[in-house]
Amino acid sequence: MLQFEAQATALGYGAIAGVDEAGRGPLAGPVVAAAVIFPRDFRIEGVDDSKKLSPAKRNELFPIIKQTALSYGVGVVDEKIIDEINILQAALLAMKRAVEQLNPAPDYLLIDGNQRIDSVIEQQTVVKGDSLSHSIAAASTLAKVTRDRLMEEIDRAWPQYGFKKHKGYPTQAHRDSIRQWGPCPAHRVTFKGVKEFLCSPPGKRLEAIKTATTDEHG
Repeated sequence: MLQFEAQATALGYGAIAGVDEAGRGPLAGPVVAAAVIFPRDFRIEGVDDSKKLSPAKRNELFPIIKQTALSYGVGVVDEKIIDEINILQAALLAMKRAVEQLNPAPDYLLIDGNQRIDSVIEQQTVVKGDSLSHSIAAASTLAKVTRDRLMEEIDRAWPQYGFKKHKGYPTQAHRDSIRQWGPCPAHRVTFKGVKEFLCSPPGKRLEAIKTATTDEHG
C-alpha cells in the first residue's frame, strides 16, 4: 500500500499527505475529512480502508495513527453547509480544511476518489485510494472515527433517532424514526428520506409517509 507514496517520492516530493473523507451517504450529521503525513516508507500494521475494519480495530488504530504521523489534520463541514452547497462540494471543502490543518504542510496530496480539491499543492486523485494507499487508508480511519464520535454526541441531544447505532446512515430504523418524529436539526434537509418529512401540517405529513412507503415497496 505504499506504491503511490513511493511514486511521489521518486518524483522528488518529501511531505506526502493522504486525504479521505467519511460521511457522504448519511441523512444526518457532518461530513468529516482527514489528512495524514507519515515518515518515508513508514507503515502501521493493520491500516486498511476504514470500511473494512471493525469499530474496535478503528478505535485501536486511531491513537496510533495520530501518535506516529508527522502531521495530521481533520476538517468538518456540518449539515447546514452540506444543504447549502451539496454533499460533493462539502466533502471537497472538508478535505481542503483537513489539508490546511497540516503542520508541517505537505508538498504533495494523494486524494481518495476522482475529484481534486481547491489547493495549489500538487495532487493526485486515486480511485479506491483507501484500499490502495497507506496514508489515504490512515486518513479514512481518522475521518471515520472522528465522525462516529461526533454522531454519538448528536445522539445524546436527540436519542430518539438512534444516531449512536447507525451514525446517521439511512437504515430502516433511522428512516422509521424520521417518519415518526420528523427531522431534527442534525438532519440534512435536502436529502431524500428527510425532505419529504419537513411538512408540518398532519395531512401533508401523512401523505409524505404514504408516498415514501409506496416508493420503497413498489
